[in-house]
Amino acid sequence: MSKQVKFNLVFRDLWQSSGKYQPRVDQLLKVAPAIVKMGCFDRVETNGGGFEQVNLLYGENPNKSVRAWTKPFHEAGIQTEMLDRALNGIRMNPCPVDVRKLFYKVKYTQGTDIARTFCGLNDPRNIIPSIGYAHAATRPDGTHMISQCCLCITESPIHTVEYYVNLAKQLIDAGADEICIKDMAGIGRPVKLGKIVKGIKDYKDIVVEYHSHAGPGFAMASVLEVCKAGCDYVDVGMEPLSWGTGHVDILAVQPMLKDAGFDVKEINMSAYMEVRSLIQEMMDDFLGYYIPQRNRFMNSLLIAPGLPGGMMGSLMTDLESNLESVNKYKEKHNLPKLTQDELMIKLFDEVTYVWPKMGYPPLVTPFSQYVKNMALTNVMQMEKGKERWSLIADDIWGMLLGKSGKLPGEVAPELVELAKQQGREFFTGNPQDEYPDALDSFRKEMKDNGWDFGEDDEELFELAMHPQQYRLYKSGAAKRDFEADLAKRKAEKAGKGGSNVPALASIPQTVTVDVNGVKYAVTIGANDGKSAAPAAASAPVATGAGKELTAPLEGKFYLVKNSGDPAVKVGDKVKKGQTVCYIEAMKTFNAISAECDGVITEICFKSGDSVSEDDVIMRIAAEGETAPAASAAGASDLTSPLEGKFYLVKNTGDPAVKVGDAVKKGQTVCYIEAMKTFNAIAAESDGVIAEICFKSGDSVSEDDVLMKIK
Repeated sequence: MSKQVKFNLVFRDLWQSSGKYQPRVDQLLKVAPAIVKMGCFDRVETNGGGFEQVNLLYGENPNKSVRAWTKPFHEAGIQTEMLDRALNGIRMNPCPVDVRKLFYKVKYTQGTDIARTFCGLNDPRNIIPSIGYAHAATRPDGTHMISQCCLCITESPIHTVEYYVNLAKQLIDAGADEICIKDMAGIGRPVKLGKIVKGIKDYKDIVVEYHSHAGPGFAMASVLEVCKAGCDYVDVGMEPLSWGTGHVDILAVQPMLKDAGFDVKEINMSAYMEVRSLIQEMMDDFLGYYIPQRNRFMNSLLIAPGLPGGMMGSLMTDLESNLESVNKYKEKHNLPKLTQDELMIKLFDEVTYVWPKMGYPPLVTPFSQYVKNMALTNVMQMEKGKERWSLIADDIWGMLLGKSGKLPGEVAPELVELAKQQGREFFTGNPQDEYPDALDSFRKEMKDNGWDFGEDDEELFELAMHPQQYRLYKSGAAKRDFEADLAKRKAEKAGKGGSNVPALASIPQTVTVDVNGVKYAVTIGANDGKSAAPAAASAPVATGAGKELTAPLEGKFYLVKNSGDPAVKVGDKVKKGQTVCYIEAMKTFNAISAECDGVITEICFKSGDSVSEDDVIMRIAAEGETAPAASAAGASDLTSPLEGKFYLVKNTGDPAVKVGDAVKKGQTVCYIEAMKTFNAIAAESDGVIAEICFKSGDSVSEDDVLMKIK
């Protein structure tokens, strides 16, 4: 009898490997019946990985999505699967143990059958607890979640066939139900992969599944080799999101294996074309605006850096803003600008340089992001005349110090020395011990805010797993920011004569147009006169005395990294080198330190605000420096009624108000220039100006605080 090989459609990873976002639940429910009709899939990857995080980022509840999306597959007898990052759960940094346990309980109840668990360091201490959490997650019928444990494939002097077979033996002995060969970068050498599968099957006839990415070019040969060695399931994609940074297409894999004598299911081609059309509809609707065209191409340049396809989607999007940032610097300093290709090659070269020095972590989430982010940060810093390793995010330090697990290789001496200089200590214990239970603090936050815990505590889980994103989701800020960004992308593409752009009526009615450095809010005239979210303002400039602390990179500003951590405030004394805030960029929190001893006189952003490189984020007055002229405590906010440019005076030579001036209710204190008109802004009460929050010429958004009057 022919060996049967079954197929898993990695629908979640199709999108994560191509771009930034995942489909909405209405789109998922529309495509699910057609996927079932294709008749060739025994499994579908429905969620996990970045699925839930990006749901929150565009304002959709991921818990409702997972429940609805898995249901049609259960009804058809198709298993559903999620991706789990072991110690990190489904985020980029380690999770408390009680959050990990709740994760499995919630997702199995919602309808996910299989947990594919991987540790980016291949540390069995991080993976083995997940086997127990999966088996403890049950449904009323008495079944438990299937635990599929991964071997993260990479190519280095350390990662041999023997290394991987021994790791598989440890996981099997610990109770794993299945083993996945996770060739996340597609750089595993085909014959070597076949030997790994054979070694596993010789030890135990356990289910083995093979996951790969098409980009470097090895994947089709690898599929054939692992199947010859006894592999049971193969992960596949389909057009228009197969190949490139994605996966091999079912249309190529199925006939190849059939010709090789394997028993494989037939494909309903009319259903395939229906799914293909529905995916294209999703791309035309909004998802395509976040898929760089370059990601649709094969690229053997990926073999050397070994970066995974699942990360390349977001990487190419990130490179757009990184290129803009570095070229602003170069233009300012009369230096030649870089092209995106030049920046990409510099990045790939730097990945190849830093990877061995960082201990050869397998390049899979989150450690692929850590290595990529470190390389990209080094490139950006060096392009701006700064030193390599001059900015290392806390999460990256955590990996280097052993707090995420044991690295396969040794950390380079220069990084060991840098850790010593910064007073950082290496950790050799169990990584989970560093992250105690935390659900009680999140329960309190839910109760204090009056938030519903959700069915089976699923909303509590979402807050605990993605605190920052969940808060932005609940506030509505995530959806507003996403809709504003999407409107901008659609408008830009329409202006360039791009194809596949939706009709004008579907674009939010108000967009921001930049004319010679001045931003104007322009009404298009659709949507019954409803406005879109205002465009993000540039950084407010504080009037507090002291040295400016600027953002070293673009991202989101946060005062603390974790809920419950103490935050600095105006008036606090700080020491040089003390962490005072964080910038979240490329899914990593970067600690920002005070550059001098002193007192914080101004914090210029709220947590969650977007900042650009070189924005002033705080002011710190050194000892002996003059304090602010007036205290803003207890003052009333004077806010902007519209978006535009802030000015203290309308005409050069006119007297301007200043901090400490007494003003009367109704007195003009500043102007907002919008659409070539100066709009006078009047004091709303008698009082004294305690703070002026912007400089003349700064851009402001509607409701920005312009002044404080006490």
